[in-house]
Amino acid sequence: MHASDRRYVITFGCPDRTGIVARVSSFLAEVGGWIVEAAYHTDPDTGWFFTRQEVRADSIPFDVEELRARFAGVARSLGSETDWRIDDTGERRRAVILVSKEGHCLYDLLGRVAAGELDAEVCAVIGNHENLGDITRAHGIPFHHVPFPAGDPEGKAAAFEQVRKLVDEHDPHAVVLARFMQVLPPELCAAWAGRAVNIHHSFLPSFIGARPYHQAHKRGVKLVGATCHYVTADLDAGPIIEQDVIRVDHGDSVRDMVRKGRDIEKVTLARGLRWHLENRVLVHGNRTVVF
Repeated sequence: MHASDRRYVITFGCPDRTGIVARVSSFLAEVGGWIVEAAYHTDPDTGWFFTRQEVRADSIPFDVEELRARFAGVARSLGSETDWRIDDTGERRRAVILVSKEGHCLYDLLGRVAAGELDAEVCAVIGNHENLGDITRAHGIPFHHVPFPAGDPEGKAAAFEQVRKLVDEHDPHAVVLARFMQVLPPELCAAWAGRAVNIHHSFLPSFIGARPYHQAHKRGVKLVGATCHYVTADLDAGPIIEQDVIRVDHGDSVRDMVRKGRDIEKVTLARGLRWHLENRVLVHGNRTVVF
């Protein structure tokens, strides 16, 4: 990365009031910060203000830790409820991908990373089946097979504990459920809150759970979609990052809908993951603002 391309990304949310933008702009001007991107939004329903600012790192005469320390005072002045963070794009984003048998989302993500389209390091892929081991290793990425025994709650709990250890050793910025097809236990949802990103093969909140295309076919829908969302303990009900749809018609079988749906799942997950890794997604309650 060229020095001029490196950014410090400031994101925060706080109760709305006058003077917030002026306070942040003044602070950045005082430290010599060169703003190259800025976005703002106020939610009139909650009275909450959101912003994302990108600043050229080479315009700041000290490192990101010092910037965080100084900005903490600005955040305090905006209220005790202020939720903020500052990230350095010089630190490459790390991701761990969880998979099952279906590989279309994994193939797509690995291809984007290999092509330099998605600037992230895939530290590991973990699968509860061995199907996707060869393609993962072909990309030079470690693959870990963790079987989940059917009908064995204790065995499943032990498998999740093994998955947790494998994931946490990389301290990833994103834990990507790329059609993992296992429901994360509440303790993992809590541990990976705001980092676990799932692709659901349906336009949520319609057709939650398993076999959504069968549900959609039975209902006779004209659009099928996919939803990229954060994982919470409530099944398929976490904050939504991105959604998209594709048309189907009365002549499409369930297999046709699944085939079309796979295309939209891939691009929806890729967009949602990119926005997450670029710190463009601000969460407030169960809703998101995506800058």
